[in-house]
Amino acid sequence: MTSQARTAMSHAALCGLSQEHLGELTMELATRWEARCESGRRDRRGGVRQRDAGAGPKYELVFVDRLLATLVHLRTGLTHAALGVIYEVGSSTIGRAIAEIRPLLAERGFAVPNQPRLRLRTLEDVFAYAEAENVTLRIDGMETQVRRPRAGRPGRRALVSGKRRQNTIKTTTISDGQGRTLWSGATRPGTMHDQSAMRTEGIAEQFRQRPGVKAEVDDGYRGLANEFPEQVSAPPRKTKRHGDDAPLTEQHGWREMKRRQSSRRICVEHANAEHRQWRPLQRYTGRRETYAETHRAIAGLVSDRAARRPTRRKASTELVLVRATAC
Repeated sequence: MTSQARTAMSHAALCGLSQEHLGELTMELATRWEARCESGRRDRRGGVRQRDAGAGPKYELVFVDRLLATLVHLRTGLTHAALGVIYEVGSSTIGRAIAEIRPLLAERGFAVPNQPRLRLRTLEDVFAYAEAENVTLRIDGMETQVRRPRAGRPGRRALVSGKRRQNTIKTTTISDGQGRTLWSGATRPGTMHDQSAMRTEGIAEQFRQRPGVKAEVDDGYRGLANEFPEQVSAPPRKTKRHGDDAPLTEQHGWREMKRRQSSRRICVEHANAEHRQWRPLQRYTGRRETYAETHRAIAGLVSDRAARRPTRRKASTELVLVRATAC
């Protein structure tokens, strides 16, 4: 029964990963999981091992099954009880397995296109990579609905988003021009504006330290574009000159500039859409304390898949002289 469950759970429709990607992820995390487990056992023993490796009670779920259960939970939102029925174990066993594997996925960082050994884990890494590779960043916010705090608890209104009128947690996503996720995180309550989050996350400071990095943003980051006009591009502001009373040429010119800026920035919206294909980021029903870790784990897996996509080259529009041929 365990082998049948493992075969079913490893399907891409459930775990969200291809067989090749799943195999690489298993090899990457197996050693780290075993080292973390051995470190915990050493702390509980208070010293070195007294018996040979492998002695003592065995795990109800081996590492591969723990990884698959975590991936299926992150992909589909399947409950611990349902996963326990599939593996014929208790829901508490599934909960402990997810609590062990999820931090390992969150600590992996984000993949870089065409550089499989390089991982981006901090904002400093992202801006250093963008400056070295001359990549124009795309920055956008993402909101995920969460459960409302109970009545009487402090901070109950801190999660209400002024935009969605729901209890949400906001995160920031940074992608490249191909819509491949380079970094996602910096969770904050739904009441905080994107511009305020930009200050607290340190993104503005990174632009100040690296003047060669450029970015495309939306209206929510207009203050950042005003502070760094040579680096950050925001949609053109509509003034009275571009109103209904303005000449048609100015109206069409403003609309065309806004359309072009939006087409350059839309790829980060596609990156956020890839994140929302995973059920917990559509509506998070778990504990709010674990949302940040869950988000980083999912975003890291999405970046792995996005980094495997080949770079799409845009056709050149430069005019080329045609040599006249003799008749």
